[in-house]
Amino acid sequence: MSSPYRAKVAEQIKVVLAEMLERRIKDPRLGFVTLTDVRLTGDGREATVFYTVLGDADSRADTAAALASATGLLRSTVGKQLGMKFTPTLSFVLDGVEEEAAQIEEALARARALDAEVAARAAGASYAGEADPYRREAEDDADQDGRID
Repeated sequence: MSSPYRAKVAEQIKVVLAEMLERRIKDPRLGFVTLTDVRLTGDGREATVFYTVLGDADSRADTAAALASATGLLRSTVGKQLGMKFTPTLSFVLDGVEEEAAQIEEALARARALDAEVAARAAGASYAGEADPYRREAEDDADQDGRID
């Protein structure tokens, strides 16, 4: 399988699965699920489906259980609708994008707070010595006799 073909099949699998989760799967454990990505192996035998769930850890766990119980039905529907010679096995993986984004936002907020603290300290600070602590003897010598030593 070439890469463009694999990407097209992955996108079709994603569409079929999204329609199935929306219309046919009536499991009460299934939360508000969004399919983010589908990746096929090089031989097309396995498909990894990445998803996110709106809610807390309990709703994530319930949704994972609901998806695991519906995997067989979802796989057979993918095979029927896409007319594939071999239907890939489906494995559902919780996408960690939301948690990683929250951690990045938290780190950026801490960095902004530390920058503001440093700026506040710098506003009231003064130099320990002169404003320009470097000696300028070469300039003084050049001014006196017109040449630099």
